[in-house]
Amino acid sequence: MALREILTEPNKLLREKSLTVESVDEDLQKLMDDMLETMYAAPGIGLAAIQIGIPKRVIVLDIGWRDKSENTSDEKQVERKNPIYFVNPEIITKSENNSTYEEGCLSVPGQFAEIVRPDKCYVKYLDYYGQPKELAAEGMLATCIQHEMDHLEGILFIDYLSKLKKSMIVKKLIKQKEQIDRIVI
Repeated sequence: MALREILTEPNKLLREKSLTVESVDEDLQKLMDDMLETMYAAPGIGLAAIQIGIPKRVIVLDIGWRDKSENTSDEKQVERKNPIYFVNPEIITKSENNSTYEEGCLSVPGQFAEIVRPDKCYVKYLDYYGQPKELAAEGMLATCIQHEMDHLEGILFIDYLSKLKKSMIVKKLIKQKEQIDRIVI
């Protein structure tokens, strides 16, 4: 497994539609392994292949894990890893009821916003081994699936914000990139 670079906004690749995967093979499984390792290291709870520059309809999620180093209480939280791999995911139905979560994104570092999405969704996909699966998701899992599936369509969570808020966030990200790219002698 290998860590991959996570693309950050603004980047044209993040705005591309991802392509359907023809088959789940060893190369795709290696990609999913790399994505998972990259997501955990970031740390994050979801990652789409396009976020590492691969325009394929692949998502990895693990909403239950916690980075032990983030735990500040005396009681050590056990690290639980229960990843879900989605190849060619497709939302079949969404609830008419909505919920609001403060979302962030590894491709929009340091920025967060309250986003309203359907509180439940029913998704079909292929798993890590190429087996067809279906999942009824609700709450945080439903939000994460929808967030990551937006990536497959070239959509970021900031696209749900007003033009002004989105513009301010993009300007901050550009400034951050410029500071990182500066050469200091």
